[in-house]
Amino acid sequence: MIHTDRVVVVEGKYDAIKLESVIDATIITTDGFGIYKDVEKQNLLCTLAKKRGLIILTDSDSAGFMIRNFIGSKVPEECIVNVYIPDIYGKEKRKDKPGAEGKLGVEGVPIDVLKDAFHRAGVDTDVSIKREREITRLDFYEDGLLGGENSKAKRLELLHALNMPERMSTTSLIKVINILVTYDEYKELVRGE
Repeated sequence: MIHTDRVVVVEGKYDAIKLESVIDATIITTDGFGIYKDVEKQNLLCTLAKKRGLIILTDSDSAGFMIRNFIGSKVPEECIVNVYIPDIYGKEKRKDKPGAEGKLGVEGVPIDVLKDAFHRAGVDTDVSIKREREITRLDFYEDGLLGGENSKAKRLELLHALNMPERMSTTSLIKVINILVTYDEYKELVRGE
């Protein structure tokens, strides 16, 4: 089991129940879009973020990214660790049909995938990777992933190679890729090796 003093933020109660078998932490739900109107919960998250830090784990669909971005607009960036689950298509066992985008939410993702997502975000370890060189927006531009013809398609290929959700913004992708791979590994991915 993973242990963290940070507060884990998920969308709903079934997500929280799923995570109880993965991580030993305080888990807070946003009640989906309820977070938009719940000023008290917003204030609570801000307080918890400043005292202990937040780990945000939402579904990889558009609703999940909207909630993630909303929380990110309320809480200082340095207080947040984003954990991303990959796009996995299917439906949760308790539901009659898949969600609008056909992707599994946190509650439906296998436990080993959740553990890997936390690991990739550096949550399960205190060891930080020493990097010789960070990957930047300029690297993305020079490698055709930003500001050029077919740059979106190239970013999607990179997202799929890293098993990351396709809705991730370029800024988020750059942050996450610096956690996941070294500069040399990034260059190999971009070259398709």
